[in-house]
Amino acid sequence: MYDVEKIRKDFPELNILVEGKRNAFLDTAASAQKPLAVIERMSEIMSHQYANVHRGSYSLSEKLTFEYEKARQTVQRFIGAADVREIVFTRNATESINLVAATWGRRNLKPGDEVLISEAEHHANLVTWQVLRDEIGFRLKFFKINDDGSFNKDLFLSQLSDKTKLVAVTAMSNVLGTIFPIMEIVKSAHAAGALVLVDACQYAVHAPVNVSDWNCDFLAFSGHKLYGPTGIGVLYAKYDILENMPPYQLGGEMVDKVTYEKTTFDLPPARFEAGTPAIVEAIGLAEAMNYVSGLGWNDICLHEKELCSYTLEALNSISGLKLVGTAENRGGVFSFVLDGIHPQDTAFILSKEGVSIRTGHHCAEPLVHRMGYETVARASLGLYSDKEDINQLIRALEKAKTFF
Repeated sequence: MYDVEKIRKDFPELNILVEGKRNAFLDTAASAQKPLAVIERMSEIMSHQYANVHRGSYSLSEKLTFEYEKARQTVQRFIGAADVREIVFTRNATESINLVAATWGRRNLKPGDEVLISEAEHHANLVTWQVLRDEIGFRLKFFKINDDGSFNKDLFLSQLSDKTKLVAVTAMSNVLGTIFPIMEIVKSAHAAGALVLVDACQYAVHAPVNVSDWNCDFLAFSGHKLYGPTGIGVLYAKYDILENMPPYQLGGEMVDKVTYEKTTFDLPPARFEAGTPAIVEAIGLAEAMNYVSGLGWNDICLHEKELCSYTLEALNSISGLKLVGTAENRGGVFSFVLDGIHPQDTAFILSKEGVSIRTGHHCAEPLVHRMGYETVARASLGLYSDKEDINQLIRALEKAKTFF
C-alpha cells in the first residue's frame, strides 16, 4: 500500500513550517525535494569516502571509482538502456541537449536539412536549435498542438518529411502537463529517416522511462527534478551514434593519447565527460533512483493518477480559475490563471499560506503566448504530494480571491 504520510517523513523539508503553516510544496516541476536517503548518502561520501575518481591508484580512489561507475549502471537500469556505455553524465538536461546539438548537430546537419520540434518545448529544446540553425542554415520547423494542449498526430505528420533529420520533443510538457506519445512519434520519425531526441525532464519524475521500448536515439533528463541533487544530469544515446560524435569539451579524462602534435580521444562515455565529474552528485542521483524504484512505479503512478483527478476536480471548482492545458493524457503539472489577479500576486498570497507554486512563462515563453497568456501560475505534484496539499492550495486560492 502506498503510504504517502510515511513517504513525506522521508523528506526533511516537507516537515518544516512555511510562514507558520504546513509545508504544501507544489513546485516539483522546477526542482524536487530530496529524501533523507540521498542527503545521507552524499554526506557520507563527502565525510568519509571522498577522493577523485578514475585517476587514483590508492584505495579511496578505487572504491569511489567503483561507486561512481555503479551509479552509471543504476541509471542504465532505471531507463532501460541496453549498454552502460550509452549513459553520459552531464550537468543537467540543458547541457545534455546542448551536447547533442554541438556534436551530433554540427557534424550531421547541413543547409536544406530540417529539425522538427513541437510548440510545447522548454527553451532548452528550442533556443539550442535556433542558435545552431543560425550557424549552419538548416530549417527549424514546429508542429502545432491542439488548443487544449494535446498532441495532434496529423499536424505532426504534416511537418515530417524526408528532409527531417531530427525530431526533438518533450515527453511531458512542463507547462501543460501533456504527455506526448513517444513510441508513436519515434516510429513515425524513424520511418521518415529521422533520429529522435526526447526531453524526459518532467516525464521521468512521474512515470517509468524505457529507452529500449521507446527506441529513441537520444534522451535527456535532470537529477534535481528526480529527487536527486543539482548539478547532475544524464544524456542517453545509442552507442553507435555516440561513437561517431566528436568531443563536446576538452581536457583531462576524455583523451586517449596526447602529444604536442596531436590528441586522440577516448571512447564514450568518457569522451564526453571532460575533467573531474560531479562524483558525489552522480552517486546521489543513483540513490534517488533507488529510492523511487523501492517505492515501485506502479504504486507511484496509481497514487499520482488519483491525485491528478482530485486536483483537476478541485481546481475546476474555483470560480474564475482557468486551467491552461486540459489534455486528457496528462501528468501532475497544472498551469492556471485567476480572473483579475496577476499570477505573481497569487503566488505571493499562497506563499503566506504555506503553499509553494511557480509563476512566469516557465522557460517556455512561446508556448505560454501560444496558449494566450503572458504569464501563468503553476502547481506541480511529486510522489510525496497528497490531498491535503491540494486542499491547502484551494483554501489559499479562495483567500487570494478575497484580496481583489
